[in-house]
Amino acid sequence: MTATAESVDLARLAVAAAFEKLATSAVAIDVSDRLVLTDVFVVASGETARQVRAIVDAIDEAMHKAGTERLRREGYEGEAHWVLVDYGDVVVHVQQDEDREYYALERLWGDCPMIDVSDLDGER
Repeated sequence: MTATAESVDLARLAVAAAFEKLATSAVAIDVSDRLVLTDVFVVASGETARQVRAIVDAIDEAMHKAGTERLRREGYEGEAHWVLVDYGDVVVHVQQDEDREYYALERLWGDCPMIDVSDLDGER
């Protein structure tokens, strides 16, 4: 089974919102074959805690406008090294750059297909 079209659209929306706040990188991973709890992981990163929070806020706003509400959020307060936001079919991980390198979620989920979001990076 692959991620639903709606999940893919929401993931692309989240990635676009992350890039609008100058995320240093963002990817979407179809984890639907491996997990029953969600379809897609979005992984994005920013340079500082302030930027991580700005990226999370932009994604929250974009998802809300699309009619998808956040179910839970962890890691937003404090140092904001890794903020996890659960929207049900899409789970967003926003990490500071050094944490993203260390935890390497793309490598951990490397056997899952990537969703093409290369067109959303703009002219960066």
